[in-house]
Amino acid sequence: MNAENALENQKKSLQHTLVGKVVSNKMTKTVTVLVERRQKHPIYGKYIVKSNKYHAHDETDAVNEGDVVEIAASRPISRTKTWKVTRVVKVAQVI
Repeated sequence: MNAENALENQKKSLQHTLVGKVVSNKMTKTVTVLVERRQKHPIYGKYIVKSNKYHAHDETDAVNEGDVVEIAASRPISRTKTWKVTRVVKVAQVI
């Protein structure tokens, strides 16, 4: 039993995961996640913020705009969706 749990944990750690902010949840069971990364410019040495948007599958439809979520790569679910929301890292503050 412990060997199965260890193997399952190892598989989860090998999955490609990203952390980003939800910028849209207007689609059914789909959220748009903005992932930002800092990259050093090869010549000037200045750090530049680069970003990508990913469509992620949210089965429960419980994630709202502004939440910080972790997404993991999965099999293609639709033409643009190849990521799944694994957990909510931080819930957005409602003002």
